[in-house]
Amino acid sequence: MRMSRVKKRWAENQPVLATVAHFTDPQSAELIGLMGIDCLWIDLEHQPISMGELENMIRAARVGDMDVMARPAKGEFSRMARLIEAGASVIMYPRCESAEEAREIVRYAKFPPLGERGFFSAAPDNPYCMTPMEDYLREANQQTVLLAQVESPHAVSQARAMAEVEGIDMLFFGPGDFSIAAGVPGQFDGEVVRRAMADTAAAAQAAGKRFGTLITNTEQATRALDLGASLITYGGDLHFVRDALFKMREQFGSLGIPFDKIAYGSN
Repeated sequence: MRMSRVKKRWAENQPVLATVAHFTDPQSAELIGLMGIDCLWIDLEHQPISMGELENMIRAARVGDMDVMARPAKGEFSRMARLIEAGASVIMYPRCESAEEAREIVRYAKFPPLGERGFFSAAPDNPYCMTPMEDYLREANQQTVLLAQVESPHAVSQARAMAEVEGIDMLFFGPGDFSIAAGVPGQFDGEVVRRAMADTAAAAQAAGKRFGTLITNTEQATRALDLGASLITYGGDLHFVRDALFKMREQFGSLGIPFDKIAYGSN
């Protein structure tokens, strides 16, 4: 079966930069992979993406040998195996709150003896029955990366216990939902959020696991990398297109070409 590019980077002691897919067009996923990005985050927690769309996007991502990190909704444990079978090599589980919940992630996403994932080989992950069963079971457990997201003050207090669960590879600090739960919405650079991120990183590393987070600028990226982050996520295809369109308006507006007022926002 295919080897994870994320795990390859980690074996080389290199951090991974991921970005988000908001568009469901496989061409967008293919382009991002061809640009040399190691990992594409496809979010099924909030976005109305079907399994068929997901599989086509993963297939396109593989043109550039890019990993896909898929996120189900909270409590969707049984869905994780289908995401892996479709070809996602990284599973991000949202708003994990306890070691017990972390164990459920492993239970559904890993084959025995680590978990209880059901066997199905006629899918892109195997791929298509071409890997012998024993090899597939071993390699799937080795190559599938599991991330438990820490997104509340309570989760931070349970971070060490979650990281110590066998089969969990990383604690991923979510500054957005954490800032809301902590009563400081959007204050990613505030002391409360920064301290919680540092505590999460320390908890992961104390358990011998990796730490990752989302960043919105290079200053935050530097801070996360200084804390030992192995994976950081930045931006997304929608954001990149929006920013390019803003730039086009500025460039051609200066030439006297008129643009209607943007429907939402002040620009």
